[in-house]
Order: sequence, then C-alpha cells, then structure tokens
Amino acid sequence: MEFNESTLIKRVDETKLDSGEELTTRMTLHCQQCNRVLSDSFSICGEVKYMDCVMCLKVTNDVVVSESVELGHKGDMANCIYSSLECHGCRSAVGKVVHSAPSRLAAVRSIFLLHKANISCYIFNSSSMVKASTLTFEMKPLTKSLDEVKQQFKAQLDHMSLVKSRLADRSVTSEFNK
Repeated sequence: MEFNESTLIKRVDETKLDSGEELTTRMTLHCQQCNRVLSDSFSICGEVKYMDCVMCLKVTNDVVVSESVELGHKGDMANCIYSSLECHGCRSAVGKVVHSAPSRLAAVRSIFLLHKANISCYIFNSSSMVKASTLTFEMKPLTKSLDEVKQQFKAQLDHMSLVKSRLADRSVTSEFNK
C-alpha cells in the first residue's frame, strides 16, 4: 500500500485471510470510492450472503442515513421499508438500514447493511486494503462459545464451594479450640 502524504494511491487486493479469520481480524470498513471510514470490525455482527451485505451494529458519522424511506417491491427487499445509506464524502450508495420487514428478515431490522461491492477493508495485521467482496463475515455458532463459558462458570462455582467449605471447617475448628 502506498500513500502520497495522507492519500491512499495504491492498494493491495491479493491479501487472503483463512476461512473464518475475518471476524477475529481487526479492520476498518471504507467507502470504495473515497476511502472514508464507515465502520470497524468491532461493529460487525455477521453478513447476509444472499444480499451480499456486511451487518454492522454501528457506523461512523461518515455514513448518512437517507431521510426518505423506500418500500421494496421485488427481490430481497420485497415488503421491506428501508432507508439508503450514503457516504458523507462522495455521496455514493454504501448500503441500507431496514426499518420494517417480514419475518424472514427480522434479524436485520435496525442493522446497518453495508454492500460488500461498495466497501473496502483495511486489515491492520497485514497493513493492506482489500475489497470486502473477497472476505466472508460469517458468525461462529454461539453454542460452542456458550458451552465454554458454562464450563468456566461451573469450574469457578466448584472452586468457590470448596473455599466455602474450607472456611466453614476452619470456623468450626476454631470454636472447638476455645
């Protein structure tokens, strides 16, 4: 990647991440036209593959939510009420936010959907800029993570129970010694 003062003049698109690595890799999401920062990896909560969108809980102030709402009549957005998202700098369309949708799209209501075709990702580990369309942003199943947390809590509870019983044994022993 090359910069002319503070302007990006060359980018690398060949960088590939291992499958599933995208959501653990620290990155920023940029407008593909003017490189303004739109969001970051801390805000990403997955992707909608059939819509080719990255789901974000938060976006920067450089993302403008259109004041007008639109009604989808066909395709993926049929029967949805949504607003378009634009880049504050170049006014290019970068995504949508769904306000009302049928149950099949309930998971994306009030989530910022950034079109992968219109965004780039700056990956901190490799200092490279890649097209978002080359990455996947799938979420790992929560079941495995929840099972791990449950095991950790159980181990802590067992440890606390052991400490409690030892303390109770000491207080009983100290009363007998009086």
